[in-house]
Amino acid sequence: MAIKKVLIANRGEIAVRIARACKELGIRSVAVYSEADQYSLHVKKADESYQISKDPLSGYLNPHHLVNLAVETGCDALHPGYGFLSENAELAAICQQRGVTFIGPSAEAISAMGDKTQARQTAIAAGVPVTPGSEGNLDDVEDAVRQAEDVGYPVMLKATSGGGGRGIRRCDNEKELRQNYERVISEATKAFGSAEVFLEKCIIEPRHIEVQVLADHHGNVVHLYERDCSIQRRNQKLIEVAPSPQLSEEQRETIGELAIQVTRQCGYVNAGTVEFLLDHDDSFYFMEMNTRVQVEHTITEEITGIDIIKAQIRIASGEPLEFSQDDISYRGFAAQFRINAEDPKNGFLPSFGRISRYYSAGGPGVRTDAAMYTGYEIPPYYDSMCAKLIVWAREWPELVARSRRALSDMAIYGVHTTIPYYQQILNHPDFQTGTFNTGFVERNPQLLEYSDKSRPESIATAVAAAIAAQAGL
Repeated sequence: MAIKKVLIANRGEIAVRIARACKELGIRSVAVYSEADQYSLHVKKADESYQISKDPLSGYLNPHHLVNLAVETGCDALHPGYGFLSENAELAAICQQRGVTFIGPSAEAISAMGDKTQARQTAIAAGVPVTPGSEGNLDDVEDAVRQAEDVGYPVMLKATSGGGGRGIRRCDNEKELRQNYERVISEATKAFGSAEVFLEKCIIEPRHIEVQVLADHHGNVVHLYERDCSIQRRNQKLIEVAPSPQLSEEQRETIGELAIQVTRQCGYVNAGTVEFLLDHDDSFYFMEMNTRVQVEHTITEEITGIDIIKAQIRIASGEPLEFSQDDISYRGFAAQFRINAEDPKNGFLPSFGRISRYYSAGGPGVRTDAAMYTGYEIPPYYDSMCAKLIVWAREWPELVARSRRALSDMAIYGVHTTIPYYQQILNHPDFQTGTFNTGFVERNPQLLEYSDKSRPESIATAVAAAIAAQAGL
């Protein structure tokens, strides 16, 4: 069953990425957009495009509308990208009912691994270690207090259906637990439509290691090695690297096998990511499984040479994997920098607006995935990430040096960005030696003290600069 036409149920750079993969496979692509996104690059890159809503969000979040459009436009498949409905079991189920191939796992797998307590139970059944915590969802705040006393403080309250760093609160004592319980309930209800929460032991400043897996309909499961996502702020990833410079080859083999065990246990098919915490005593603990392509899939592609989006489409078409585990190797190191339209010196507040000038980075080992261009207006309704800078090099010191150069090459005017902040991180000795954990950002507030080279400029200033450049001034 060869897929011929794909509806891309997303926006921004991931929609551009999917359209490019479809083009290489000889598959037609269909973009969807809100009125706020009518000038977005993904609309221009797809073979066809259709407005799905006037308001910014409802069209991207309506599974029936998206599948109806797929059927009406002759699409035989739908790719959800990441975010929005990418881990929505209802969307996958509606696709199946309407005869549209969902490029992702089954609705049952999404439900099973999207429920974090059920995911923990799956990992336990697979013989994979999990962090100590509640066996299921908490009944009430008193149940939470009893469980915390058994586990020991600090603990993490987590939304069962959570993701993206939301619905998570650390509690260092009973008072904080009681204060945060209703807050997490409220956050979980608003963000995920579920009031269910569970509790886990808080691992202090672990390393956050995740493993990319691919599984087909023929029982083949492989891993594509790991990514280190420890550089994060408030559970939001900033910089990801692959493979982790902090693992030995023995640890790399161990965590890869653990990820495959979880994947097989839940009968998973397509691309997914199994996430772990690595404690200071070098113990791995299963955290969750993301049932979609990850933002940071790019760096795995760079070190393995495997196109993950194309692999997703081929798997959804019913094709077996083109490679076995023995065929997969990695070469060098890669890093991804999430270029966010945020002002680090002002609490990382979003900095939406018109991009008056934009210069992408280039040169050996440098890749930019973006959906912006000079003159593009970054809308205030969506995530603040406006580009992903991906850098590859043979050795870790070379990666740091090349990343520093690539970040200095990239220039975005009209909005604040996180580029100068990443330059400071690259200059830190812990990053340069590849020894960092999830506490890195909080322990280094001094990195925010930099000379801000990404300050917005007026359109008039940009025009004057362009005229001067053309005149050779």
